[in-house]
Amino acid sequence: MKAECKHPGGLLQKIVIPQWKCEIISVDFIIGFPWVVRQHDSMMVVVDRLIKIAHFIPVNSTFSASNVAWVFIRDLVRLHGVPKKVF
Repeated sequence: MKAECKHPGGLLQKIVIPQWKCEIISVDFIIGFPWVVRQHDSMMVVVDRLIKIAHFIPVNSTFSASNVAWVFIRDLVRLHGVPKKVF
């Protein structure tokens, strides 16, 4: 006789569907790459939640928050505008 290891199910959460592309995006970081010529050892991955387009932006793992914000504005905001939500 096996014991139940599952948690009881909770209430369903409504998924918000964006109305326009690049309105809601998610940002994640991949770290631990070997150093390359431009001294970047990490990637900032930005994914649009409506059309699932991804931007892979090289960054350094020692960047401060202001450096990451500058890279975000330089590479993403100039192409798609300012998003409404960032996850």
